[in-house]
Amino acid sequence: MSASAPRYCPCGRRLARDHAGPRCGACERRAVQQRATPPAVAPGFWDTPAFRDALDAQHMGRVARAYRRHPSHLARYGRDGIPQELLGDWLGLTQAQVSRIENGPPIRNLDTLAHWARILRIPPELLWFRLPPGCNTAGPAAQLPARQPPAPLPAGHFQLVAVGEGALHDPDAAAMRAFRSADLHVGGGHLYATVIRYLQAEVAPRLFGSHDGTDHRTVFTAAAALTEMAGWMAHDAGRDTVARQHFGRSLALAGVGGDQQLSAHVLGSMSHLASHLGQPDEAIVLARQGQAVLQAAPEHPGLQARLLALEARGFAAHDSTGAADCVQLLLRAEKTLDSAPGGPSSPWVSQFDEGSLASEAARCMRHLGDLEETRRQAERIVSLRPGHRTRSRAFGQLTLVTVLIAQGSPDEACGIAYDVLAATQSLGSFLVIGQLLALQPLLQPHHSSTVVAGFLDCLENTVRERLGLYQWLASDDRSHREGA
Repeated sequence: MSASAPRYCPCGRRLARDHAGPRCGACERRAVQQRATPPAVAPGFWDTPAFRDALDAQHMGRVARAYRRHPSHLARYGRDGIPQELLGDWLGLTQAQVSRIENGPPIRNLDTLAHWARILRIPPELLWFRLPPGCNTAGPAAQLPARQPPAPLPAGHFQLVAVGEGALHDPDAAAMRAFRSADLHVGGGHLYATVIRYLQAEVAPRLFGSHDGTDHRTVFTAAAALTEMAGWMAHDAGRDTVARQHFGRSLALAGVGGDQQLSAHVLGSMSHLASHLGQPDEAIVLARQGQAVLQAAPEHPGLQARLLALEARGFAAHDSTGAADCVQLLLRAEKTLDSAPGGPSSPWVSQFDEGSLASEAARCMRHLGDLEETRRQAERIVSLRPGHRTRSRAFGQLTLVTVLIAQGSPDEACGIAYDVLAATQSLGSFLVIGQLLALQPLLQPHHSSTVVAGFLDCLENTVRERLGLYQWLASDDRSHREGA
């Protein structure tokens, strides 16, 4: 039997006989890096008629098209410039989404505009909008994760900064907003101890410590909301037993405070945790209890939609027997989310929006085995969650990764997974680490691919380093169990 003819990479290197891909390892790594970050541009790059017209029109899609078809990119990438698929990889979008944005109406959402400006590194002085504080477009784009683990952030590292209108008039509300803002960037693993200390030092003494005639129900309500937040941060840090305890205490405190919307919200959080722990029947009961509580409160479409979606997730866990109920509940949640509020909303209830609903729908469809709908919902999450919403965007991307693997596109999946590794370097979320770990058995059957093999090696080292961030939490866990 004659030996097969040798194969060569486009760069000219001979490929090994057992090498499955069309390119050598070095070219595959360069291709992955190319998918992760845009190229550096020369001075004067932005001074072209196409850019001036697009910027004058205040249309980010046209700016992106001018970017793709810049003369320097035409010379490097060919007659059409940078492909829409590659631009989509940088932005976390599909080629179809990029096409719609380039050719459709202008984007108006500031978070999305800032995300595009940061990724493409558009000079701030050229923009028609003001960038959010801390959003720097001049620096280099995100690189692949370093092999050195980030140092654990010391407890008490975070300082409370008033965020939002009226924050200075209510220190507990200011604390809540500050914790929520920080949580978007760094995750619950870093913040849990700080929230517990605030509860113990600032809130607990006021629960029973004053008899000046003040309505102390507001203090109980604040304690309930912050205790629920501590539960979510414990859950994000992988401490579900502690999270359950916090949610139970929060529900009791909310009952004393009399905020029915907050009580319903806490029941929703308890439903989420039950689903996460593989208890779908309990998740359904808790979501329905939340809906019953909400009937006696002013209408809150976002909260009602959240509870319907959580009930749907419980039915999705029953697979085919719960599929019809799951779909009907998701449709009701979508319709409810579009309705107008019927009265004042509790300031302690977190927002549930289209991206949140897409996250719940993606979980449901993945349970039911509908890969195409799961992919559609995951892509919707990514398109609705800008770069600074690190954790929720990562969840959407990782869901998309699992779908791509199941659909036979492991190399494409690894390209997105590399983006998640880069974006979550400083994120203290054990839930994200757990989802990253779950990729290993899914990708192992494809390890003959150079791209997959390289990613698995990077993943193993990165996860091992990040797990060290949780040692401090484990050592302090006993004292935190006695928190408010």
